[in-house]
Amino acid sequence: MNASPHPEHRRTAIVTGAARGIGAAVAQRLAADGHAVAVLDLDEVAAQYVVDTITQGGGTALAVGADVSNGTGVEKAVDKITTELGVPVVLVNNAGVTRDNLLFKMSATEWDTAMNVHLRGSFLMTREVQGHMTQAGFGRIINLSSVSALGNRGQANYAAAKAGLQGFTKTLALELGKFGVTANAVAPGFIETEMTAATAERMGMKFDDLKKRAAADIPVARVGVPDDIAHTISFLASEGAGFVSGQVLYVAGGPKA
Repeated sequence: MNASPHPEHRRTAIVTGAARGIGAAVAQRLAADGHAVAVLDLDEVAAQYVVDTITQGGGTALAVGADVSNGTGVEKAVDKITTELGVPVVLVNNAGVTRDNLLFKMSATEWDTAMNVHLRGSFLMTREVQGHMTQAGFGRIINLSSVSALGNRGQANYAAAKAGLQGFTKTLALELGKFGVTANAVAPGFIETEMTAATAERMGMKFDDLKKRAAADIPVARVGVPDDIAHTISFLASEGAGFVSGQVLYVAGGPKA
């Protein structure tokens, strides 16, 4: 992992929910690409661990503890990042939670929690950084959707939030394109993370068994890993992706949507 040879040209990126899983892999990849990376998470201690791995590899990163669904917290976090790391022009809205339940058993709190983190959180973060992007004449917004946006039993809340992010993404692309800002969504399929391990536990299955079952339905015959998503986001965050906007890219080992 090497820092950019020209720090004065280094761009600052924010990755939310970056203390583990997909978010951590994305933060590490963007740092390897030469970005200064704000590793933002509700768990600042765990975020610091990711920062340490980045800085040990020669990169630049900052741990920021924040609840993305809290407007005041988001404002303070972005101010801190701008002051200590640089003007943020890449934003990866990855923070997410699951509160799975069948519809007839789903509580309003379970519904609201999913909406608040995925949708409200992405809205607040994007609204806060878009001014920096438009002033810079360059911006990359990447929202994490999911194959669950196509519907998934026991995930009415999560599926609705992930589908909502796709509409949000397309609207951002329309509104911000003239300022040099692109907006895209990445929709992962089955990715091997702590979150999917927790799903296996809830289902009363061994994680290896769940992965084998998932892989049997995937054309490339394996489940995904966080780096699969990190590679995709690396491209969408790059200078060369400036003519790609308003797209939803399913990274699922086969055709979706």
